[in-house]
Amino acid sequence: MNNIIEKLEVILQNRKVENSKDSYVSSLYSKGNQHICDKIIEEARELVDAVEDGKAQVVHEASDLLFHVLVLLASLDIKYATILDELTNRFGTSGIEEKNNRKK
Repeated sequence: MNNIIEKLEVILQNRKVENSKDSYVSSLYSKGNQHICDKIIEEARELVDAVEDGKAQVVHEASDLLFHVLVLLASLDIKYATILDELTNRFGTSGIEEKNNRKK
């Protein structure tokens, strides 16, 4: 199976050590996690705004948002599979129940 997330994770990890001047991802890492978080906020806003522009634009902006989330996860050495595991653990639990069970 062709898993683009796994392929991206390899590239994102490589960019952490290669630090190429020509790499957008390397430039994000060099500016730090707060900058990456700011990009996530920017991309989330663009996704919300894209709802008015149709499905193709929503797909484009959702892809941008997910990409930047993957960059942050890689920066923190968190695998996407860990996120999937968390979602699996929550599956079958209502959102209200899950929120009420969170540690305060």
